[in-house]
Amino acid sequence: MFGHRGQFLVPPLLSFSSTVRRASPFLGAALSGALLAFSFPPHGHPAIAWIALAPLLVLLHGTRSSTMGFALGVTTGVVHFAGLLPWLTTVMMEFGGLPLPVGVAINGLLVAYLALFPGAFGAIFVLLCRRYGESALWVAGPVWLSTELGRLWLLGGFPWELLGYSQTAVLPVAQFASLFGVHGVTVLVVFVNGVLALVAVGQTGRRGMTLTVGTTVLVAVVLFGMWRLADEQLLRAGTPLRVGVVQGNVPQEDKWDPAHRLSIVQRYLELSRRSAAAGAELVVWPESATPFSFETHPDGELVRELTRETGIHLLFGSTRFESYPTRRMFNAAFALNPDGETTAIYDKIHLVPFGEYVPFRSLLFFATPLVDTVADLTPGVDPVVLPVGSHIASAAICYEIIYPSLVRQSVREGSQLLTTLTNDAWYGRSGAPHQHFQQARMRAIEQGRYLVRAANTGISGVVDPYGRVVVRSALFETTTFNQEVRLLTDLTIYGKIGDILAYTSALATLVLVF
Repeated sequence: MFGHRGQFLVPPLLSFSSTVRRASPFLGAALSGALLAFSFPPHGHPAIAWIALAPLLVLLHGTRSSTMGFALGVTTGVVHFAGLLPWLTTVMMEFGGLPLPVGVAINGLLVAYLALFPGAFGAIFVLLCRRYGESALWVAGPVWLSTELGRLWLLGGFPWELLGYSQTAVLPVAQFASLFGVHGVTVLVVFVNGVLALVAVGQTGRRGMTLTVGTTVLVAVVLFGMWRLADEQLLRAGTPLRVGVVQGNVPQEDKWDPAHRLSIVQRYLELSRRSAAAGAELVVWPESATPFSFETHPDGELVRELTRETGIHLLFGSTRFESYPTRRMFNAAFALNPDGETTAIYDKIHLVPFGEYVPFRSLLFFATPLVDTVADLTPGVDPVVLPVGSHIASAAICYEIIYPSLVRQSVREGSQLLTTLTNDAWYGRSGAPHQHFQQARMRAIEQGRYLVRAANTGISGVVDPYGRVVVRSALFETTTFNQEVRLLTDLTIYGKIGDILAYTSALATLVLVF
């Protein structure tokens, strides 16, 4: 690493910097987008995330125009999200009845919208580089996080695979989320990218110090994570509870076919009896497990009878209707006690665009098959917690699990066990079920809670409070499994302070800009 005269040499980074500067800037930005896409499942690797943004940062540092910075950021975003979300086109074709060109067009609209956020990062970062020079690379993390925060909330939000999720499986790093949530991991990853870019473009005499600072921060985070993993206090605390998870594996095309209704119900009942016989005290079914509205259909009594017969608590998904003051439909989670009584109902708050409602419906005249087949569900209002005897659990339905603050709110309301009910049959064998499961794991680390995931066609599983997968199912298998979890009450640092880091980053970015 050192030359014969004691000068610090970083030939690979210097060569990389000069290569990026000579090549077309948009090729360099596209490279960052491709590396970001390959930082996530199912084909990527978390190590790639640590270098993914470096090409873009080097380019932005050498750019004088914020307009050009925006264009480079958009280029990175388009390649990133097009590589991350190709499964959406398949979903709209198979279940929305759209031809391939229309499916690609709608997916392209979403990709273009999401790319605006890296574009905003590019414009802001060029401005900061003009104002503060290479020092701006030290604050790339908070600036990037500020734009991700916009993706979390604007127009209902679509925070799918925030950058910090890339490290979910790297458990010593992922433990940082117990302090600052997934946003803290995002800042860390971008910080390391910024350090690499600073080594490439910064002053020669400061490269050694820059690498030392970056390495020290990363090592400190890893040592904290290793200490937390070795401590395992959360595996000994709390009250044990044996949970059964049922994966019905019902094909999406059969789910609402009346000819299959009774066989679907009998499948869930039989698997649940098997789970109860193996000692389950709480059994969890997936989202929309009953192929009817539980409260109004006569077959709902079969589900109540199951709990009376076996003495279990049951948590499951079903549709719910209200007729007053207007007819409304909800995607709901129901909790039943061993007497067959409904103890609580949670209505899904964050609905899936193009799955449970159609945004800008009047503008999508060219996608009539999709618009006509999607029913407009009504979002819930409050994150209702669900009693399990004298204890409290919570349920996130489908992609609600990717909203950190929603899960944190349920823990603040007293939830001692996280559950998530989903139906990923829509996504087939694409990368979506793997990405969805990855993001759910991060919630367990953030909140210091066990997480139980029941998915119609998989991946179902149990995750411990450190993000370790205790048990998981394969995709498209009909199965049930039991696992002991612990009902926990202590709050993590993140559970106490929430997204302070994210909002502080947004405020700091505004201050630096204005």
